[in-house]
Amino acid sequence: MNISRSGYYAWVNRPAKIISESELMLYRRTKALFRESRQSLGSRQLMKKLRKEGFEVGRDKVIRLMDKLGLQVKQRIAYKVTTMRKHSHSVADNIVDQNFNPKQANQIWAGDVTYLRTGQGWMYLALVMDLYQFH
Repeated sequence: MNISRSGYYAWVNRPAKIISESELMLYRRTKALFRESRQSLGSRQLMKKLRKEGFEVGRDKVIRLMDKLGLQVKQRIAYKVTTMRKHSHSVADNIVDQNFNPKQANQIWAGDVTYLRTGQGWMYLALVMDLYQFH
């Protein structure tokens, strides 16, 4: 550990900070609201919810509180539909009909294409496999 001896003893001998019951309730409720939001509430929304519940807080206090409690918002990326449902292309007949156990090799092949976001941009991954090997 990279802590000086004097710094350690200063920390050990520091008197414990006593917080009030109302402050403790605020801490607990803030953590609970943040958890219920699946870590998506920012300081403005959290402040509104806390005020609605009767806590007298401003945005700056909520920001300090979030920092003190280690609450960081996780921005969620909305799910983007990539499959075109309505198109004019013909759709192949389903000749496999859920029978994924071919009797010999090279009877049923399956494939899929997906794309992955990388540091270099979007990369496409195509897979093709003979279902016989899984028999």
